[in-house]
Amino acid sequence: MLLKRRFLDGIADGTISLVFRRWRKPTVKAGGTLKTAVGVLAIDEVETIPLAKITTVDAKRAGYSSLDELKAELSKREDGDVYRIKVRHVGADPRIALRSKSRIGDDEFDALLARLQRMDSAAPWIRRTLDLIARHPGRRAAELATELKQETAPFKLNVRKLKALGLTESLEVGYRLSPRGRAVLARLGK
Repeated sequence: MLLKRRFLDGIADGTISLVFRRWRKPTVKAGGTLKTAVGVLAIDEVETIPLAKITTVDAKRAGYSSLDELKAELSKREDGDVYRIKVRHVGADPRIALRSKSRIGDDEFDALLARLQRMDSAAPWIRRTLDLIARHPGRRAAELATELKQETAPFKLNVRKLKALGLTESLEVGYRLSPRGRAVLARLGK
């Protein structure tokens, strides 16, 4: 579930506690979490709701200036059910601390290397992706994917896997290696 920055900021400061989406099936589950640019969000409740049952108070709690504005947004997509999602900010994204950690002990590196090798076993991509991002920080994902002769969506999925390990970070446009990613790439070069 992607959220615009204005909504993320509202969730982080507590002024927004609801999100509405029109989906064929929900992409989040009650009890789950979502890592975002403002930290980790808890997904407390996900329920379908008829459009006519959404109130002005609901619209305000979702960060909209009016019920009409929310309904107009939901009407942009005609297929699927309307979902009301209760959310709250629960803390900082743990990947932030992980990616700033450039000193990696031998045991930690060995465990990370074993994980990277498992991820790489079907079709090696990790080293090439890390090298490419290191050479071209801030370059658009589509351009990077083209250079690797990949489609953009699978490339972005791979970069998200690296981000989850603290090796990359997203920029306004493109990506860059984190301090941890630079340290790992340097050790892979041995």
